Amino acid sequence: STEGHDEGGEFNFSALLKKSSFLRSVNRGEAKSELQSDADVWEILRKAPPSEYEKIAFQYGITDLRGMLKRLKRIKKEEKRSTAFLTKLDPAYQVDKGQKIKLMVEVADPDADVKWLKNGQEIQVSGRYIFEAVGNKRILTINHCSLADDAAYECAVGEEKSFTELFVKELPILITHPLEDQMVMVGERVEFECEVSEEGATVKWEKDGIELTREETFKYRFKKDGKKQYLIINESTKEDSGHYTVKTNGGVSVAELIVQEKKLEVYQSIADLTVKARDQAVFKCEVSDENVKGIWLKNGREMVPDERIKISHIGRIHKLTIEDVTPDDEADYSFIPQGFAYNLSAKLQFLEVKIAFVPREEPPKIHLDCLGQSPDTIVVVAGNKLRLDVPISGDPTPIVIWQKLNKSNDDSIAPLENSTDLNTDSKFVFESEGRVRVEMHEDHCVFIIEGAEKEDEGVYRVTVKNPVGEDKADITVKVIDIPDPPEAPKISNVGEDYCTVQWQPPKYNGGQPVLGYILERKKKKSYRWMRLNFDLLKELTYEAKRMIEGVVYEMRVYAVNSVGMSRPSPASQPFMPIAPPSEPTHFTVEDVSDSTVALKWRPPERIGAGGLDGYIVEYCKDGSTEWIPALPGLTERTSALIKDLVTGDKLHFRIKAINLAGESGAAITKDPVTVQEILQRPKIWLPRDLRQTLVKKVGETINIVIPFQGKPRPKIIWTKDGQTLDSKNVGIRNSNTDTILFIRKAELHHSGAYEVTLQIENMIDKVAIMIQIIDKPGPPQNAKLVDVWGFNAALEWTPPQDDGNAQISGYTVQKADKKTMEWYTVFEHYRRTNCVVSDLIMGNEYFFRVFSENLCGLSETAATTKNSAYIQKTGTTYKPPSYKEHDFSEPPKFTHPLVNRSVIAGYTTTLSCAVRGIPKPKIFWYKNKMDLSGDAKYRMFSKQGVLTLEIRKPAPFDSGIYTCKAVNECGEAEIECRLDIRGNQ
Repeated sequence: STEGHDEGGEFNFSALLKKSSFLRSVNRGEAKSELQSDADVWEILRKAPPSEYEKIAFQYGITDLRGMLKRLKRIKKEEKRSTAFLTKLDPAYQVDKGQKIKLMVEVADPDADVKWLKNGQEIQVSGRYIFEAVGNKRILTINHCSLADDAAYECAVGEEKSFTELFVKELPILITHPLEDQMVMVGERVEFECEVSEEGATVKWEKDGIELTREETFKYRFKKDGKKQYLIINESTKEDSGHYTVKTNGGVSVAELIVQEKKLEVYQSIADLTVKARDQAVFKCEVSDENVKGIWLKNGREMVPDERIKISHIGRIHKLTIEDVTPDDEADYSFIPQGFAYNLSAKLQFLEVKIAFVPREEPPKIHLDCLGQSPDTIVVVAGNKLRLDVPISGDPTPIVIWQKLNKSNDDSIAPLENSTDLNTDSKFVFESEGRVRVEMHEDHCVFIIEGAEKEDEGVYRVTVKNPVGEDKADITVKVIDIPDPPEAPKISNVGEDYCTVQWQPPKYNGGQPVLGYILERKKKKSYRWMRLNFDLLKELTYEAKRMIEGVVYEMRVYAVNSVGMSRPSPASQPFMPIAPPSEPTHFTVEDVSDSTVALKWRPPERIGAGGLDGYIVEYCKDGSTEWIPALPGLTERTSALIKDLVTGDKLHFRIKAINLAGESGAAITKDPVTVQEILQRPKIWLPRDLRQTLVKKVGETINIVIPFQGKPRPKIIWTKDGQTLDSKNVGIRNSNTDTILFIRKAELHHSGAYEVTLQIENMIDKVAIMIQIIDKPGPPQNAKLVDVWGFNAALEWTPPQDDGNAQISGYTVQKADKKTMEWYTVFEHYRRTNCVVSDLIMGNEYFFRVFSENLCGLSETAATTKNSAYIQKTGTTYKPPSYKEHDFSEPPKFTHPLVNRSVIAGYTTTLSCAVRGIPKPKIFWYKNKMDLSGDAKYRMFSKQGVLTLEIRKPAPFDSGIYTCKAVNECGEAEIECRLDIRGNQ
């Protein structure tokens, strides 16, 4: 309620009026950023005639002229001093949507009852409307203001009312949670989700700049859930790929959808197995799609599960388990995913333990087929279980010692510095609860590592001893794993919608060669990463495309080997795809002198999100390749004057636009420019309005601009009537391209024939200009009364001595009764120098005067006749009898009523009734008791007592109670009807 008060506490209605009108136009979607001038528009409208309203509205950017005129009329009415109110309502109030507002008046009588009205209807007390009376103050509080509260309010005390308007400002709807990029397979469901600042807000969805309408419900589905907005595509196709945009009146969010053909990725393939009799064999693989089924083959034939063969599918993992392995199980096994051209194969080798007859007191023996100089190698995936079965023999039963060794030299194996002997007595089985343990059986020993780790990799030596001797065997265990994550990728070569991503291989490849890389990106403020490639990238660089200019992104990379995919790398530094602007356009050489070259150009056609920092101008000599800056630093202007050039040099010029992304392409002059003044014939380009006589009034300013061409700069000579101009009387200003004649206050002696001459060496061009200064003429001469007869008088006069330097266009003749000496015009623009004045009144005596007139107007004084004309009375005077005049007056009465109507919105409609009354009554139309006289939407007609109100293209808010009121001096009458406007279905 403090809107519109200045620092001293005084109410500044004009300032508030500008703001309130601006807010009203905001609600209608017509607002400009601000009023175009700080002028007091209220005072201008108050003083201006109605014919100037439209011009003032256009000049000062007023978009709600009709509303301002309503307030103007209302305030004029309220200027009368009020007896009921000590303090009235302010002319206008403003409140944000959802906030509360208090409207307060101060009444003279503390016991007075007041009524509050909204658009002419009395307001009833409710949860939103609260009435308060505190002493002389009466307060109306409106809680949780909505757009429906944007209306005119009144406070009535008896017959007196105080008016105001409440403007409810609708806050812009912001996007609080933006859209996120998505990548899906063909046929999958897509759901874009964003969150806005207001529940149930209206948003607009677009795909690649084209609006998605609700008519396309067969393809797209729109959903609102509180503040969340959804766009749903049930079955996506390749054609659905693109950029999707959601727009509100306060923000925009863009996301990209990539729809890919279905591809299956193998995260872990099946591996070859070597299994001993009656052990368990497990083949396992992992694929990217958990819904994909498949079949297992043995030597090309499909396998059928039974009590010994188990086939399982849990999520993305497929398993084939063979219990109690026999020699018949040795074969090639394959897994084929259904619907994909993949064949994952591995081989099962049966390990046959050969146990020979051992005589008594036989030295110990390790029975492995791989004994020799180079150790056997066993590969295990990190996290899996490692089990080494070693058949042994010997009598007495040998002691088994396990050691992990490092290969220090070619011929020697040294124990680890902190090596631990893993041994057990032959008389019992060593069973440990730890991760690494040894089990002893009658004919073999087993070395087990639960959940193999990289530290378990190395050479293991098994030693068997008994009193007869000992035996040794070395086994190499290799643990393979997924690679370490690569370091954060580097971003370079950033363009409008692309960039180049570079990364280094991981420091540890997991013991297996890196097969390729997978790249992902996301928006800076998003949490969803989107994969950019399905096929593995073999190189260490990748050009990412289809990004949105001006959006900040991050990148990360995965390394993939035969075991699987690494953890993601750290995110790259955030970057924004921006492109340099296009090259400047219309690059031309405007002028050349002996030491300067003037260039001009236009801004680039495409600037982009990076904006435009300025331009760099360079030149190089013809035949050279070295470009030299022509200006220090950047210039923001679209023209440049290159100075201090060497006369005679041939130079090429180029210009580039610069922004954050770098330089644009160069705009280059087609041909070399020779730094030399070009001889050009002088030529005067006389403006069209100066090809005829220039007429000006005395006291006006004369400013004549005459452009010309000619090089070098021509000599300019002004003359008047063949004489050189005196610089004391007129001002002459010359430049390289024009000459100006300036006279601050024109006088009659400035009239004449002016001539301007251009001269370059022996070449001359000249042109003449006629200037005529005019003034008001003098009065006519020798005005006299020639004759008087009947009701007529004859006058004569001669033309004025001073015609004001312009032809006399006519005369104005006036008469005056000697009794009152009030002058009345008889003739205007009269061409002759004599006239007859008729219809004079008998018995009156008249004087006459004559004004002369030219283009400048009427003469200051008039020629008045010396003699008067007396109109003689003739005959007897007739006195008509006196009759009592009949009084025909009667108060207004409606002879045909208004009829309630219901019409369709958008079609012009009329309300009609008939009235009679003497004298003719004055008609007023009201809507909801609000006067419609000043509203341009309504037109009122009255013909032969039939009254018509025309409503142009009514909208639903034009519904209401319409009243017609007729008033004359005998009384008044009114009639009303209801008009309902139905929406156009």
